[in-house]
Amino acid sequence: MNSTAPYEHGFMLSLLILAIGGLIWLFLPFIPALFFSLLIAIATYGQYNKLRIRFSDTVAALLTTLMVTVILILPLGYILLVSGLEITSLIQNIDNNFSLEQINQITTSTISALPMSESIKHTLLSSLDTHLDSLLITAKDFSITILKSIASLSSGFLLFLIIVIFSLFYFYIDGQKLVKKIKDLSPLENHLDDILLDSFANLSIALVGSVFIIALLQGLVFSIGAMIVGLPVLYFGIAMALASFIPILGGLIIWLPLSLYLYAQGQIVDAMIIVIFGALLIGTIIDHFIRPIIIKKCSNQADNSSALDHTLLTVLSTLAGIMQFGIMGLFVGPLIAAMAISIFDVYTIKYVDSLDRS
Repeated sequence: MNSTAPYEHGFMLSLLILAIGGLIWLFLPFIPALFFSLLIAIATYGQYNKLRIRFSDTVAALLTTLMVTVILILPLGYILLVSGLEITSLIQNIDNNFSLEQINQITTSTISALPMSESIKHTLLSSLDTHLDSLLITAKDFSITILKSIASLSSGFLLFLIIVIFSLFYFYIDGQKLVKKIKDLSPLENHLDDILLDSFANLSIALVGSVFIIALLQGLVFSIGAMIVGLPVLYFGIAMALASFIPILGGLIIWLPLSLYLYAQGQIVDAMIIVIFGALLIGTIIDHFIRPIIIKKCSNQADNSSALDHTLLTVLSTLAGIMQFGIMGLFVGPLIAAMAISIFDVYTIKYVDSLDRS
């Protein structure tokens, strides 16, 4: 009997891996909604615990779910629905009106009208002749991918909302049981399980919260500037929000070409407005003053300052999440990054004595 124990252990481990893989495959269409619901549950679990003091678990979960639904989920669903209707026509316009030749002409005329020396203009035009076509096609494909992701999400937003709300209620009800089940199945010591789960929860709030708030704020501010000068508000708001995830450059790749184009067309006041909203409000005030405050605030609320040490990983994971999961990658990407960081931290604690720190 003892001789078969190792094989039995390996067989059970294989079954466990197959079971987890099967569940992931089965629930793959619902993963964005489940991740979004999990994030909300983690962020609001403290409020649920406060209500549990006065009410039963079921009533507290119901009240918390209702509160989150009214304050966050329903407004977000409405925005997705309205955005989807507008984005559908926007996608058609991009597909029908996108012309490399026309854009090349606009770019050439814009650079030619700028107050620069002829040698600099010639250098810029030569560089753009080589790379502009590929850059424009990439930008177009990326824009359409994101817009289609939002449109598809909004078209199925009712199912999405039902899954999020339903999952949220049971995350509150069964959250502690689920955590206990994970700890029971984990071969790690309980204190390492606690560190892993606490670190994941704290990092999820810090990473996702800070990135999402900053992107939303930059997109909202720039959409106001676009509205003032008569540009498509929704498109440029989304573009600026997505650009906020790009390290170093950020919104510069949106407002700078746009302001140069407006200036070259003689719309000097409009160009100045875009520069004010892009360079001053977003590039200076939000990026250099408000962003650190938001990140620090989210980290303090999550009781975890290490989120400040993972800015690059957060940005890259968000971009990768968008590419893999569409617009919901805004949440899924940083959550996966938070999970990885938590595992790295626990590994360091577990094997601290065997690590070479010289």
